[in-house]
Formats: sequence, structure tokens, C-alpha cells
Amino acid sequence: MDDPLARYPGYSLRRAANATGAQLSVRLADLGLRQADASVLLILENSPDITASALGRRLDIQRANMVPLLKRMEEGGLIQRRAIDGKSQGLALTAKGRKARNAAQECIEGFENELLARVPAQHRAHLLPALNALWHDDGAS
Repeated sequence: MDDPLARYPGYSLRRAANATGAQLSVRLADLGLRQADASVLLILENSPDITASALGRRLDIQRANMVPLLKRMEEGGLIQRRAIDGKSQGLALTAKGRKARNAAQECIEGFENELLARVPAQHRAHLLPALNALWHDDGAS
């Protein structure tokens, strides 16, 4: 059956995002993680002592959703808060968080390699730049 919506890039992008997101979620669930958890762990590795508000902005997660996410991760022993100045607290990985981060990164990298293998070879070099162009704000709009 011909899908009249398949000619729309936004529709195809949404379908691809939903399908691949669901596949990655299953793999991360085997590690006891959600996609948001894995994202936090990966960012904290490269941005230790980032504040919760800066992390939320980077991940485009509203404060109302960041609070329970970080609380769950803190209670799970994956992250900790520590004073970075007189009034701010930064977030950092615990030893358990570093182990979870390493497992998440290995899982994600394996998944991403499999994902790219599904894209025709001649399009692989262009895929990421094209996707990034759709969501990075260059100020032109």
C-alpha cells in the first residue's frame, strides 16, 4: 500500500525517531537505564559540576521533569551533588555512575553503528550534518 505521508520529510523523520528511539530504549532498559539517564551520564562525564539548570537547558528538559529525573538518579547512587560556589551545586558522577556511563556509552555506540549500517554507504557522511541542520539554531530563522 502506498503511504502518501512518506513523501514528507517531517513525517519520515518522526517515524525514524520513534522506531530507533524505541529500539534504543529496550537496550538501555537491559542496563536499568532510560534514554534520559544515559544522556545525563554522558554529559556529566564531559561536564563535571554542571548545574541542574544548565544540564536541563542542554538536554531541553523542563525543570519540572529534571527534578524527578535527577532525584531518581541520585537515589540510585549514579550521581551526586556538590557545592561549586557559595550558592550553586554541581552534579557529578559517582563510581557507580561511571560504571553505568561506560555501559551506556558502549550500548549506544553499538546501536549507533548498527543504525548507520542501515543507511546506504553513499549517504552516511551526510546523515548527521543533515539531521543537525534541522535542529541547530543558526539564527537564520
